[in-house]
Amino acid sequence: MPVVPDPDEPVRAGPAGPAVAPPPRRRPRASTALVVLAALAVGYTMWAARGLLLPVLLAMFFALVGNPIIRVLQRIYVPRFVSALLVLSLGIAGTVALGQQLVVPAGEWVRQVPREMRDLAPKLRNLVKPVQEANKAAENIARAAGGENTAKPVAVVKTEVNDPYKALTATPRMVASVLAVVLLTFFFMVYGQSLQRNAIALLPGRQQKRLTVEILQSIEHEISRYVLTISIINALVGLAFAGALFWLGVPMDEALLWGTMAALLNFAPYVGPLLGMLIMLLMGFVAYDDTWQSLLPALIYLGLHTLEGQIVTPIVLGARMALSPLVLILALMLFGWLWGIVGLLLAVPLLVCTKIVLSKIEGLEGWAKLLE
Repeated sequence: MPVVPDPDEPVRAGPAGPAVAPPPRRRPRASTALVVLAALAVGYTMWAARGLLLPVLLAMFFALVGNPIIRVLQRIYVPRFVSALLVLSLGIAGTVALGQQLVVPAGEWVRQVPREMRDLAPKLRNLVKPVQEANKAAENIARAAGGENTAKPVAVVKTEVNDPYKALTATPRMVASVLAVVLLTFFFMVYGQSLQRNAIALLPGRQQKRLTVEILQSIEHEISRYVLTISIINALVGLAFAGALFWLGVPMDEALLWGTMAALLNFAPYVGPLLGMLIMLLMGFVAYDDTWQSLLPALIYLGLHTLEGQIVTPIVLGARMALSPLVLILALMLFGWLWGIVGLLLAVPLLVCTKIVLSKIEGLEGWAKLLE
């Protein structure tokens, strides 16, 4: 019976001639269907586990904002525990103080919106009157060309059952989520580096440990700097917009409300400013009677956003952190669909993190170029 040679065993030299090495094995490649199924599984997991993932990701986001400040405090010999406690306390105190200033004007606007919308209807009717007339003319032409359509549209009535206990069950859950974010942020600030060192210690080789430490440190520093810089720029945009509204005669508390809204919406490029433009148009038509004066808040908002997006941010961050607008829109759509408003807030930092990781790994630099 003939002996079948082992393909893993090299062929030895014999009397007939020199040894012939076996052909190298090809690495198996996953099929396209398997890749698509894996992507769908990851997307479904991200959607199904959003209650667990969102507090962790928000805590990591806030910890990245505070890490550069903590490093500065450590240089002046302030312990990391005290630095993290100080940064977190100042952040919570500032958020509470700002929330107290915004609760009253926000509540007034919520109460006034139904009445103001009734007063706003004549203004909007005058603006869209030419469009309505054009639509009627087009309908008349179509009716004359295709005949009178006597079919009536079917009215669909939706009913919704109001659960009186929904608010009672949602409030404790929201409070628990907020407390989880605060605690996780503090622990990420204090113990994030030790957790990173313990994870790196599990690697087998010394060279692998050294390279991994360098990559993780550079990624953490760059993302922390990016997140902190974007947060400062957005805060300055919000303050500038609030100052412009106050100069136009808007009360200070309302100006702070709209400035805070502009700062938060600016974390979601393209989508956030577009939504802010629509809100500012509505606010202008409600606050002012003159048509051109009603457009001023939206025009100021557009000017500030253009100045920030086209000049300030590219100069401060440089082209290294530039992202493709198409990829950015797709990421905003994906994370907004998965996680809602929080997903819009986290989409850009996650995309920047992905780009930095891809640029640091050998062989994946082309995918990082794809995101630019």
